[in-house]
Amino acid sequence: MSTHISKELDGTFLSGRVCLVVGDISKQQVDAIVNAANWTLLGGGGVDGAIHRAGGEAIIEACREIRKNQFPQGLPTGEAVITIAGNLPARFVIHTVGPIYGRHDGREAELLAACYQNSLRVAVQNSLRSIAFPAISTGAFGYPPAKAASVASQAIMDFLANQYLLDEVRLVFFAQSDMTVFLKHHKFKLEKTEGS
Repeated sequence: MSTHISKELDGTFLSGRVCLVVGDISKQQVDAIVNAANWTLLGGGGVDGAIHRAGGEAIIEACREIRKNQFPQGLPTGEAVITIAGNLPARFVIHTVGPIYGRHDGREAELLAACYQNSLRVAVQNSLRSIAFPAISTGAFGYPPAKAASVASQAIMDFLANQYLLDEVRLVFFAQSDMTVFLKHHKFKLEKTEGS
């Protein structure tokens, strides 16, 4: 499988099923990329804005249909939905709404884990084999990256333990420093790990 990343692979986990890269989430050539969306599904800042800009109008139109037919009040935190990917190199976009840190009465970890697990579930339900995630909620939503690394890695590990359709879960970090934090705080088993 070809990859479109800006740096060499720095970590692989779970017998190579999980890999870490530094790069641009909107340029990943996988079956689906995950969008750290806001509840409106209509674009925003950060990863959300970058994906919508790169993917074009087709993604917004698909999101408007989801709002109209499935989630008229907006996508709840922790849920995930799938759309076409428009002009992106990925085939699909899975949109999930991460928790805003400090705003969910102590349920932030549960909701962040749900983002990862529901996104993975949607990928499997659509027979996808590769998926790329950004570091959900760690930007404007204020989730501490070290805590997010622990929650995200545990959620992914738990899901993959009983699901074999997915060949690759790629974690895409905006900067090397972000990946370094993840490597210090993840819960993945340490087999076949480089750089930690």
